[in-house]
Amino acid sequence: MAHEVELSDLDLRYEDYRLKQAAVEARLLTSIAQRGIEEPLEGVDLPAGQAGVQQTQILLNGFKRYRCARKLRLNTAPYTSIGADEVSGILGLLRTAKNKSLNILEQARFIDELKTVRHLSVAEIATELSVSKAWVSMRLGLLGQMSPKVRQQLFSGAFPVYPYMYLLRQFMRMNGVKKQEIEQFVLAVSGKDLSVRDIEQLAHGYFRGPASFRQEILKGNVALPLQQMNQVPPDPEGCSEFERVLLSDLEVLQKYMQRVMGKSQDQRLQSRVFHSQSHLLTGGILSRGTAFLQTLRQLHDRNGQAQGGLPTPPGRHGPAGDRPPAGPGPQHGATDHPAAGPGGARHPQGQANDRSGSAPAAAPGV
Repeated sequence: MAHEVELSDLDLRYEDYRLKQAAVEARLLTSIAQRGIEEPLEGVDLPAGQAGVQQTQILLNGFKRYRCARKLRLNTAPYTSIGADEVSGILGLLRTAKNKSLNILEQARFIDELKTVRHLSVAEIATELSVSKAWVSMRLGLLGQMSPKVRQQLFSGAFPVYPYMYLLRQFMRMNGVKKQEIEQFVLAVSGKDLSVRDIEQLAHGYFRGPASFRQEILKGNVALPLQQMNQVPPDPEGCSEFERVLLSDLEVLQKYMQRVMGKSQDQRLQSRVFHSQSHLLTGGILSRGTAFLQTLRQLHDRNGQAQGGLPTPPGRHGPAGDRPPAGPGPQHGATDHPAAGPGGARHPQGQANDRSGSAPAAAPGV
């Protein structure tokens, strides 16, 4: 049951385990100023014997609300205990916040605390949280990829999480960039209030560009490299850097679709470990399948409309529109399934199998 506690009595030892987000906190500050703290802070109560002096209330969840209350000069806040000790409190927080309040990096930080400080095994953590060992190991691995300095920049809010998760980690996996190089880049651009797009441009220049470009960024002169990148003339092939990246992503996607389809029926796939992890991964992919295919179809249709009368680019064979033209001869199914128009007249053979003809255009080469 929630009760009021003095903010000055709360132990904030886990504050650095939670991400700081200035924009979210600013909106929350306005809300609390108008309506007060509606959701209680959460933590664990440490008995006097364990703490050494008196009962200690250790805060686990609600640090943004705590900081907002401090800024508004509030003395108390609603609070509820979610465990008898730190281990049970952290496990309780992870159970209730898996799909709600905890970011994946915050989950990783608390799981690392349970494993390295509280000495729980991966199997014990997985059992307590009712998740797979792969789920736990993936988060531990994610945290293990970071240097302490990178971790500090991410959790303090000086470097945004999105470009680290979906851009810099790609460089580590696919381009062989070392952890030390990632750290140098993160430290060089942290705290400069850059947009995700600016960080993306700087990262491509830093890891793929000339040494002079990298040196400018390491000196902290990010304005000049950004200006230079914005002044780069259009690509001779007519694609911007962003468009080239997406084309590369689509080529990689097509390549790995073919590889997965080719390997998934292989009889060598027998181990229980593989099937357990594969089941988890394929479930996640399938859950996004409908939205992904819808997005791909929209992009395909948009490409067809935008092409207009432009010739097909070299090396990319296909019709100008979003449907292939009718072949010179009768198509498969045209004679077996004639389409009747008004008055029973047949359509030309080129239109009779319009649906079957559109499939190859949706995924060329697959």
